[in-house]
Amino acid sequence: MDKLIITGGVELRGEVVISGAKNAALPELCAALLSAEPVTLLNVPKLEDVSTMLKLIRNMGVTAERGADGSVTIEAGALSLTEAPYDLVKTMRASVLALGPLLARFGQAKVSLPGGCAIGSRPVDQHIKGLQAMGAEIVVEHGYMVAKLPSGWSRLKGARITTDMVTVTGTENFMMAACLADGETVLENAAQEPEIIDLAEMLIKMGAKIEGQGTRRIRIQGVEKLHGCTHQVVADRIEAGTFLCAVAATGGDVVLKNGRYEHLEAVIDKLHEAGAKVEALEGAMRVTSKGRLKAQGFRTTEYPGFPTDMQAQFMALNAVSEGASKVTETIFENRFMHVNELVRLGASITIDGKAAFVDGVTKLSGATVQATDLRASACLVIAGLVAEGETTVERIYHLDRGYDQMETKLRGIGAKIERVQE
Repeated sequence: MDKLIITGGVELRGEVVISGAKNAALPELCAALLSAEPVTLLNVPKLEDVSTMLKLIRNMGVTAERGADGSVTIEAGALSLTEAPYDLVKTMRASVLALGPLLARFGQAKVSLPGGCAIGSRPVDQHIKGLQAMGAEIVVEHGYMVAKLPSGWSRLKGARITTDMVTVTGTENFMMAACLADGETVLENAAQEPEIIDLAEMLIKMGAKIEGQGTRRIRIQGVEKLHGCTHQVVADRIEAGTFLCAVAATGGDVVLKNGRYEHLEAVIDKLHEAGAKVEALEGAMRVTSKGRLKAQGFRTTEYPGFPTDMQAQFMALNAVSEGASKVTETIFENRFMHVNELVRLGASITIDGKAAFVDGVTKLSGATVQATDLRASACLVIAGLVAEGETTVERIYHLDRGYDQMETKLRGIGAKIERVQE
């Protein structure tokens, strides 16, 4: 099992290239199942979750070829198996995104209940209710969601779908399914994330009729058939935000190529208040930081609010900032697992329900820590970059699920970090 060895105390300087977004690439790989024609995705990150999704669709009979240039070409014309089995999806909750496309194009699907990070329950009931509103017959049995069209139906029916909560993967599933449905589908309380907009733009290139993406109401006019397309995956705002926090914590001056300022305004506002400087450049962002920053309280919420996927990384920054801060997590009930590991490094943090109270310390000390989930891994890397001495981050397979060659990119901007095998 790989681990990272980090020697802290080095400012970060230079340029780093932000990869394509995991949370856009995964639904877009599933969207390719909606057409029999070739679909080429550009800027696809090299991640464990992407590899798992490619295995999953290949298992269905789909051809999926990776190019040396970061492209993936998918041909789903010969898709022969409308099933996503447990052994392929147990480590990745995004597998649920296969349900809508398979049901819409083939009239049936059997998808295992998903796994993924242990950061709290992420129920699929909203997905089931939404697809049932479009006429699907769905049962959950033996750990699988088994869906089909009613007898005599050739397509799903357009419907008005209002979810009980804002759900990103639910919005994506309904949008994909609605593209091939009969009539109009209106998604109320839709997620507004940039990855939703990016998926909609890809589907429109395939011939879908969608409007309202990026707002709380999305309208989709169903069409009978979608064709192939070429689409570039949007840059990963969470990877960009992670590097922003790393530079803010260590000090330095780094340009983030492909970073999109407008996708991270809630995080950037807090960084500005803390004393770091982030500026938008053409096709990039630049972050500069000098001296100890001021701790900032925040509350996670749906986009465009402060993202739950940036909570752990910003907490690492708060841990060494001046003053006290309160971090409130409203999205997942078990997303403070990194706190105990930060405390091992010398952080002063206490938890009370959904809130973590952080008293900034002047220094952290290197130690051996264990990653518990994807974003906790990034948090511990940032803490290790700041800590005095050597920090070992174990169980970094979590990190590899969502960050494309993170240690290589950090070394490129001056960090002392190495991957070793146990």
